[in-house]
Formats: sequence, C-alpha cells, structure tokens
Amino acid sequence: MSSNLKILLVDDEEFNLDILEEYIEELGLETNTANNGKEALERLEKSKYDIIILDRMMPIMDGIEFLEKIKNNKKYSEIPVIMQTAASSETEISEGLEAGVFYYLIKPFSKKVFLSILNSAIEHLIKNKKFVKQRNIVLDSKKLISEVAFEVVNLDDAKVVAEYIADFCPNKEEAKFGILELIVNSVEHGNLEIDFFQKKELLEMAFWEDEIKIRLQNEKYKNRRTKVHFAKLGKKIIITISDQGSGFDPEEYLEIKRSRLSFPNGRGIAMSKKMSFDSLNYNKKGNVVMCEINLD
Repeated sequence: MSSNLKILLVDDEEFNLDILEEYIEELGLETNTANNGKEALERLEKSKYDIIILDRMMPIMDGIEFLEKIKNNKKYSEIPVIMQTAASSETEISEGLEAGVFYYLIKPFSKKVFLSILNSAIEHLIKNKKFVKQRNIVLDSKKLISEVAFEVVNLDDAKVVAEYIADFCPNKEEAKFGILELIVNSVEHGNLEIDFFQKKELLEMAFWEDEIKIRLQNEKYKNRRTKVHFAKLGKKIIITISDQGSGFDPEEYLEIKRSRLSFPNGRGIAMSKKMSFDSLNYNKKGNVVMCEINLD
C-alpha cells in the first residue's frame, strides 16, 4: 500500500473525525479534515487529495451538494468518495450513488468494516493510476507514429482499427464513422462477397451479422484480409483500405440516390465522403479506397 496517499475527512462532528483519524493512522496515511462541504471545497483548492471520506448530513453544504460540485469538476471528478451516513433508505442510498458515491458506509459501522472499505478504495485508486499511466504512454507513443498498417478479419477488428486511427484525426467522431463504414464495406462486400441486395435482405431479416460469422468460417473466404494503411504526410492524413474481393462499381454509391432512400443500406460510402473525409477515391476495380483528411 502506498504511504503517500492523502485523505480528506469531511464531517461536522469532531468526535467522528477523531475516530476516523485514529483508524487511518494505523495505515500510515496522511489526513486532513473539514467540517462541511464548503470547507472541503476550500481544502481541495489548496491541496491534492486521493480519497474523500464524506458525511452526508452537514450544515452550510451537505454531502450530496458537495458531491455534485466535485463530480462536475474535471479536477476532482475521479477522486473516490466514501460516504458515511445514517441515511440508509433505498431512496437515500440511490441518491448518493447517482451523485457519484464510490462506496457507502451506513452508520454505525465497525473499524473492521471501515478499513476494509478504505482498503478497497485504495486498491481501486492504485489500479486506476496505473491504467492512466499506461494510457498516457500509449497516447504519447501515438505522437511518434507517422505510418502504421493493420489486417482486419471481422467487424470487431474493424471497430478497433477505426477507433485507433480516429484518435489521430481532428474531428474524431466524424472520422471514426467514415473509417468504420469503409472498413466494414471492405469486409462484407469485398472479402465476403455480400452484395447490395443480399445485405438489404439480411438487414430486413435481422440476419446480417449472423451471415458474416457464417461466411468467415467458409473455406472460400476465411483467409481473406482487409488491409488498412494509415500515414501522416505533412499536413494530411492518408488512409488506404484494400480487400481481396472481386470489386464493385463505386460510382454507383458515391452519392445518395433517391431510389435507395427507403433502403436500410447503401448510404455509408456517400455519407463518409460527405462527413468524414476531405477526399475519397476508389480505384477502377473498387477494391481499394484512398481517403484524405486535412490536419489544418
């Protein structure tokens, strides 16, 4: 257990604060106290705390109001909060959980129960810090990437690759939509040879994903891959997606046709061109598409 963690105790009863401080001293952790939510906010502005142990019923600013304020502030929203209270009805507990309570202690509680809950909060905190550190390493490494290639087999792969590449793009959600649409198109229409009208029927029968799973096991298709290449060149992102299918006529799908407006499919490429990319071009065969996004 890390001994440099700092805990903020918030309670209007000095006796309760003394008991909690005594319990926590055994763990060798630093504590500070506040008598209400307003004082607690002032403490947070002056110092960093890892865990907050919070009474619900207090004057000036009660625990629920305090919680709502910190959960709406990015600086404090990730701090685990243990609420200790005599308000134990289902409604009161639900209110606390909805406000962002991480752990709930019903008064009176034993020292053993308190320390077990505190230890759980500390374990969660340590795991979360490790996750954030690892996530930051990944994000930092992405800054160094200028080119990367992927091989996609199924729809789950498509989602992972689209999410990964979209992180580099200035408009992440719009980019993710288009990248995913084009990769899925490459898998289903390209490698698995599900044509436009087959997909329409499969969607209407709610059997589309099942058919994809079946074809992925088929000897004819199971070794086919969609290749996705990402590159940052100057002030542009270039994404190239290619499949091993026989291709299609892309011109038919680069614009939304009035004749297909009532169909459940057939709009993905046109919407991607309009929403997600500064340019989108297929090769003549229709099994390779190159998209560009301007970083300006």
